[in-house]
Amino acid sequence: MNKFFKGINNFFRGIGRFIDKKVILPITKFFVGISNKFKGNGRSFEKIITRKPGLIIVSLLIALGVFFIADTKSTSLIETSAEVLYEQPISATYNEEAYVVEGLPETVDITLIGRKSDVYLAKQLPTNDITVDLTGLQPGVHKVNLKYKKALSSVEYKLDPSVATIVIYEKVSEEKEINYEVINKDKIDSKLMVENVALSTEKVYVKGNEAKLKEVSSVKALIDLKNLVDPVVGDQELKDVKLVAYDNNGKKVDVEIVPSKVNATVTISSPQKEVPIRVIPKNYDKIVFGKAISNITPDISRVTIYGDASKLEKISYIPVYVDVGDLKEDKKYSITITKPTGVRAISETSVSVSVSIGDESTKEINDVYLEYENLGDGLTVQAVSADSTKVTVSVKGVPSVLQELDPTTIKAYVDLKGLGVGEHEIPVKVSGSDAKVKYSSKTTKIKLRITQKN
Repeated sequence: MNKFFKGINNFFRGIGRFIDKKVILPITKFFVGISNKFKGNGRSFEKIITRKPGLIIVSLLIALGVFFIADTKSTSLIETSAEVLYEQPISATYNEEAYVVEGLPETVDITLIGRKSDVYLAKQLPTNDITVDLTGLQPGVHKVNLKYKKALSSVEYKLDPSVATIVIYEKVSEEKEINYEVINKDKIDSKLMVENVALSTEKVYVKGNEAKLKEVSSVKALIDLKNLVDPVVGDQELKDVKLVAYDNNGKKVDVEIVPSKVNATVTISSPQKEVPIRVIPKNYDKIVFGKAISNITPDISRVTIYGDASKLEKISYIPVYVDVGDLKEDKKYSITITKPTGVRAISETSVSVSVSIGDESTKEINDVYLEYENLGDGLTVQAVSADSTKVTVSVKGVPSVLQELDPTTIKAYVDLKGLGVGEHEIPVKVSGSDAKVKYSSKTTKIKLRITQKN
């Protein structure tokens, strides 16, 4: 019994110490602080708070302050408020192996209405997703109610939307071959390229309603090169490559693909070829009168090009065009090298070309036989006269260049593209392998007869 009373005694003593520490001591410090502020007027202030009327007034003011604070808080807690929880996910229950459901929204908005304190508490409490039970529904159109398990009965919940119109289809499947599409090619070195891709499986199943499956034209594995850890020449492994179904217009079709991902072995290569640079003057006929190019020299003669091997095979040189119009004296040009079609990278991006000029001389090359180009299928061509089979070519350049010119490198020809049966007067064109020489035919046009093959 003594222990019981002793425990009660200790309990009340603890309460007294708590009040002394948390209430009396802070209030005392407050008034001492005020007293220090007044300093010289401290005695007057002390008299006020030590007298009974003054003490009552001070206590009343403090009580009123506490009352207004508590009243404000309590009022705000019992006020009715509303808050919206946006894009809350929906969970549907149905046989996913047998059916396809369309028209069911992925998310809804939930409006919480109630006292502010309850609404706040409801937001903190864990709640289940919005659910809809489709078990037992047969294929067809249905209206279903979306349900939400309340966390607090004192809070009203409103769903938007609360009802959904859905269509249930029987799920069918079809086997499809898969191919691949390489994306983000610019994420690897331009000197590298994908030579081959080997997929872990060649066929997959697409599942969905029958109408959707009819839309599927192809299934592709998207080989994303930005996912390669260290793209270098050789085989690279890519796991969990995404599969996507497309229709005939290249638009994605929303169907289930089994499996949804595959693994891929990506073979990286770097096809390359070394080719010469060929400098070609532009506007050579506009060079200052009486002058010709004596020398045209690039500071680099060969470059290495990278790209698809089949396209590189067709490239025998890289053309570099230099505009020499109105050239009056020796000059150096800085030219950006343009990559030909099919070339992904080139070892040099620019070239410096030195052009020297000298006094122009003229020379004639006789009996250059004409060649015929772009003659249509099933047609044959004949010269109207002997003069229409060969021409005299005038070449202009500095004497040293003309002296070394090989006449067999000169080509005189006519372009028959688009011409049909009958007689035609056609311009004569001349070209040569030496870019320092100006070529022209003394015969500007010839007559040819085009006939149908027997």
